[in-house]
Amino acid sequence: MAGKPEALADPVDIAVGARIRLLRKVRGLSQQALAEAAGVTFQQIQKYELGANRVSASMLSRIARTLDAPVSEMFGEANPNSGAIDEVAALLGEPGALELLRAYSNLPKGPPRSALVDFVRTLGDKPGR
Repeated sequence: MAGKPEALADPVDIAVGARIRLLRKVRGLSQQALAEAAGVTFQQIQKYELGANRVSASMLSRIARTLDAPVSEMFGEANPNSGAIDEVAALLGEPGALELLRAYSNLPKGPPRSALVDFVRTLGDKPGR
């Protein structure tokens, strides 16, 4: 099978990919920059991040070194409650999510933040819900 859809990907591969994506974004690296440092194409990094391709041990080590993180962090072993971290990693992996969170943190506390949350929530509401 040339490539498996994300729906059929192993949950561990998806979780590892989400952590790679999150750490890459937090470090301000593009997929291209991470790929160059790891010695693969950016398309391969995309596949790793989606969990479509498994990351070999040696590649995971290179990626972790580039991201300045222990390999164990890619598996959530640094925290036994990694289920919540995996959920946050998946949410922050959405395009624009980290940028939105950074902009949110620059807003003054109180009504401006509440208004933004309410606004974004209504954008996501679908008629008939």
